[in-house]
Amino acid sequence: MRRAIPLFIAPLALTACNQAKPLYVDHAWVRLAAVPGRPAAAYFTIHGGKAPATLIAVSADTAVLAQMHRSMQSGGVSAMAPIDRLPIPARSTVRFAPGGLHVMLSDVNPVVKPGGTMHLTFSFADGTRIEQDAGVIGAGAPDPK
Repeated sequence: MRRAIPLFIAPLALTACNQAKPLYVDHAWVRLAAVPGRPAAAYFTIHGGKAPATLIAVSADTAVLAQMHRSMQSGGVSAMAPIDRLPIPARSTVRFAPGGLHVMLSDVNPVVKPGGTMHLTFSFADGTRIEQDAGVIGAGAPDPK
């Protein structure tokens, strides 16, 4: 009987290893503006879960307004366009990074300083909400690793 127990446990352990992780957010950070009163920018990585999801909003506890944007290059000119919703395919990774997807944070509370954190809330079309703290860096600081 003792030899039979591992034979039953091993398949269960392997099944648990193959299950997809749930939808989650990591590597969140915020770059403050160089000029006071200008918008800050938030960056992060969204990892899709076992089903597709749609990001519909990101909010910050210390900013009056947060808007998702996409940066684009066309004919050597940079431009930004707002995004109302962003599909997150199942088992995928969507990265918000400088020069691409980002969240503009307007009217950031002046108590937010480099080395601190901002609390971000990610809202999805199915009602899912994910909360994540984001490290804050100054305008001229290198991107976090």
